[in-house]
Amino acid sequence: MSDAPRAFDAIIVGAGQAGPALAGRLSAAGQTVAMIERKDFGGTCVNTGCMPTKTLVASAYAAHLTRRAADYGVVLAGPVGVDMRRVRERQQTVVRNARGNVEKWLRGMAGVTVVEGHARLESADTVRVGDDLLTAPRIFLNVGGRANVPDMPGIDEIPYLTNVGMMRLDVLPEHLVIVGGSYIGLEFAQMFRRFGSQVTVVEMGPRLIGREDPDISDAVREILEVEGVTVRLNAECIQFSKVEEGVQVHVTCEAGAPRVTGSHVLLAVGRRPNTDDLGLEAAGIETDKRGYIVVDDQLRTTAPGVWALGDCNGRGAFTHTAYNDFEIVAANLLDDDPRRVSDRIGCYGLFVDPPLGRVGMTEAEARATGRPLLVSKRPMTRVGRAVEKGETQGFMKAVVDAETKAILGAAILGLNGDEVAHGLLDVMYAKAPYTVISRAVHIHPTVSELIPTLLQDLKPL
Repeated sequence: MSDAPRAFDAIIVGAGQAGPALAGRLSAAGQTVAMIERKDFGGTCVNTGCMPTKTLVASAYAAHLTRRAADYGVVLAGPVGVDMRRVRERQQTVVRNARGNVEKWLRGMAGVTVVEGHARLESADTVRVGDDLLTAPRIFLNVGGRANVPDMPGIDEIPYLTNVGMMRLDVLPEHLVIVGGSYIGLEFAQMFRRFGSQVTVVEMGPRLIGREDPDISDAVREILEVEGVTVRLNAECIQFSKVEEGVQVHVTCEAGAPRVTGSHVLLAVGRRPNTDDLGLEAAGIETDKRGYIVVDDQLRTTAPGVWALGDCNGRGAFTHTAYNDFEIVAANLLDDDPRRVSDRIGCYGLFVDPPLGRVGMTEAEARATGRPLLVSKRPMTRVGRAVEKGETQGFMKAVVDAETKAILGAAILGLNGDEVAHGLLDVMYAKAPYTVISRAVHIHPTVSELIPTLLQDLKPL
């Protein structure tokens, strides 16, 4: 065991999205930094989240588009096959390169010491990693989260997959049963259906992606069902049992067979923070009832000199919110720029095909404010670019405050919707009225050119 603790200006626990960038800013400011990582550099996004899943989505899209070749007048010989080993190799190459780049970046930073191992807080300024004791006046927790595994009947009796296990698959499941009808589950549902698996999605709620408006949920369900994904809703009593064919999922639904038998089961029922083995109590750091670290508007915890960034603070569950956490902390500490979490406008994407780009409030959330509203909705069948590409599923919708003319929220479910949504988001950050973009002249032929038209057609709700 070390004789004395090693002293630094700052300690960062976790090399996910916020940690390395913060290390870079602190080291550039002349500070000494200990960067602690117990497993994979880059965190969830690089290793088991965004990058590998979107790599798989791209492979699945290639297979899907190839099967549609005849729609475009392209003649192919023979059926389209998918080599899952090569699909996984491609995905792992992307992951290895990204992870290696993060580690190389960190190890090359002047003033940064990389420490590998599991960190536990012994006080608000002291961290133990194995036999090493590290101390600093500022500690930043960027420990991320992991898949939630609820205590459902029979779960301990069956083999099951989470997003981590899905990244290791190099065989095609005969029948993939996905428990959970939100973002992670639906992306895997579509991609594996396109790879060739039979897929069933089991959701406890009355509709998919329950945080979205019903018209979005219904449209996403239709997109998946057209491709052959089976959706089972209102599954109020899910339980599992092992059978010779694989795993049997017992489902209580208003319609359909009471049981679904699959070769593989994926649990996609939310995430939980990696905070239960950090020694937070020794540092006086409070968590909420779900285990998320309690932070204020500038991401300070209840312990002086300790901040929490990324998925572990419950203030955002996305790579982009984690990176923005870094920006907020760096601005406050290094730039004399008092940025706050509450300045952030909610936005996220659902990367099924076509994708959903969501910014600001849903229509239901806007209604709940009691404000007078203007709403416009336009099907993608009326977007020339979508028609030309033969991808006309979905629609775009915007909600505006009738009095202030401020855009409150929008959803673009359709071709390039994840990119198009940013034009609206930027206007919202500028605090400009919707008329600024409704009078803009956009390039033709694009999907974005329909945003002004959409806003010109606003009507009272």
